[in-house]
Amino acid sequence: MERPALVVDSGPLYAAVDENDAAHAAVVEVLEATPGPFIVPILVVAEVAYLIAKRLGSGAEARFVARIGTPDLVPEQVHPQDWSRIGELVARYRDLRLGTVDASVVAAAERLGVTRIATLDRRHFSVVRPAHVDAFELLP
Repeated sequence: MERPALVVDSGPLYAAVDENDAAHAAVVEVLEATPGPFIVPILVVAEVAYLIAKRLGSGAEARFVARIGTPDLVPEQVHPQDWSRIGELVARYRDLRLGTVDASVVAAAERLGVTRIATLDRRHFSVVRPAHVDAFELLP
């Protein structure tokens, strides 16, 4: 697999599915204009599936989950070494309340050498300083 174009956080994945989401059009535009593959940390998959099921129903959840593992949306497991980095990030950014899912996005991006993240969460991702670059490029 070629180097991933970007790691995708929960917000854009949810917004892409929910046509009524305020960010839907912007997210779809970015995802269509950006070459993949899009790396989706497995904890993000779980969070988005939960939100879709709760807000849009099990049919929408099933359609979302069926797209994971396609060439467009590549699931990324949490590697054993990621857990210590996730814990470190959660502790370092405790005042920000970064959380395990967002920290898993950072850990995956660091391990894979990805510098761009698709996220709607500027509050967290504009503050976090990754180990491999000064800052992430955030889309959209």
